[in-house]
Amino acid sequence: MSKQPVRLTLATDLDDCRVPLIKEPLNADQAERLASSFKALGDPVRLRLLSLIASHEGGQACVCDLTDAFEVSAPTISHHLKVLKETGLVSSERRGTWVYYRAEPAALELLSTVLSVPQGAAA
Repeated sequence: MSKQPVRLTLATDLDDCRVPLIKEPLNADQAERLASSFKALGDPVRLRLLSLIASHEGGQACVCDLTDAFEVSAPTISHHLKVLKETGLVSSERRGTWVYYRAEPAALELLSTVLSVPQGAAA
């Protein structure tokens, strides 16, 4: 993964990107803005973290529930969660000493829309 800073992506920053690729090509600006989210998901640990968070009971997970699922250190998990948060794929809330993460439905829906192929459409 690149050491370049990750730009915080808000769902509202990407409103003009809500068109499936098979209907209309992305322009350079749209591709640039979407790339950080797809790049974040290109790491297997981050993809699994997002999956664990999104599928966790109640749609949120404590960091304490996530660290045991991986064979990497807690600081590494924290780094990956930070990247997911910076790209807008998850949000967090501190409760006492623990941080709880929630997948951001609008961000997931946007990426899903961009990659969607309507039923019956020729790809």
